[in-house]
Amino acid sequence: MGWALELYRRGKELELMHRGMGFATLALVTLAPLLIVVAAADPLNHGGFALWLVDGMDLSGKSARVLSEVFTPPRKVVGATSVLGGVLLAVFGVSFGASLQNGYERVWRLPAGPWHRIWRQVVWLCVLMLYLYGQVETRTVLAGTYRMLMSVAIGVLFFWWSPHFLLGNQVRWRLLFPGAVATMVGLVGLRAFSFLVFTPLIVTNAVSYGAIGTILIVESWLVGVGFVVYGGALVGHWFCDRMGHLEHLRQLLEHDEPTQQ
Repeated sequence: MGWALELYRRGKELELMHRGMGFATLALVTLAPLLIVVAAADPLNHGGFALWLVDGMDLSGKSARVLSEVFTPPRKVVGATSVLGGVLLAVFGVSFGASLQNGYERVWRLPAGPWHRIWRQVVWLCVLMLYLYGQVETRTVLAGTYRMLMSVAIGVLFFWWSPHFLLGNQVRWRLLFPGAVATMVGLVGLRAFSFLVFTPLIVTNAVSYGAIGTILIVESWLVGVGFVVYGGALVGHWFCDRMGHLEHLRQLLEHDEPTQQ
């Protein structure tokens, strides 16, 4: 049980639950509107952001219809969105990437990146939208085991690349792989939990509280996603530390300290 206590201690230092709640808030307030606008511009019209939520939460039947009614944008949403509004949505989306970068820096105990690294957050945001769009598109092409394996493989690649890119290539690829695998394992487990728990709750909350009840369930699920994303990276760091693979990272930090002083 020593490993469990160690992970609990590190999670407490990282304020894991607090970061998960921050992830959910930023995702709903800053990222969701941007993704809804992008989804509305989808030339293939496959459901966009609402379908991604339905798929990510593993919803079906009435619960899927209830969620789609809340998050499917009207057809005029793109035409009604001004250029300034689009720019503001993009800026808010970048702040979501900045928050994730800060979390990865805390996990790997690295100094905060310089302000001009914002271009990495912009690129990451674009890749994120492509990743989510691709996940939706595979739903219309593949099914069953083949789609599940492809989704997991693409997810591992995305969460393997994300910290490496956002951290400015300071952490080696081989050190980030365990965290990517742990993240996807956690997301698969969260999907199963969502199917068992959130599917009936969405219907009952929609009847009792209307659209706000549905949004509350989605926000709770996003808290779980944030917890898994940061927690997966934390597990990966802990695993590499236990295997003695972090020596080069410590040397890098020691080398940077005199420069910063």
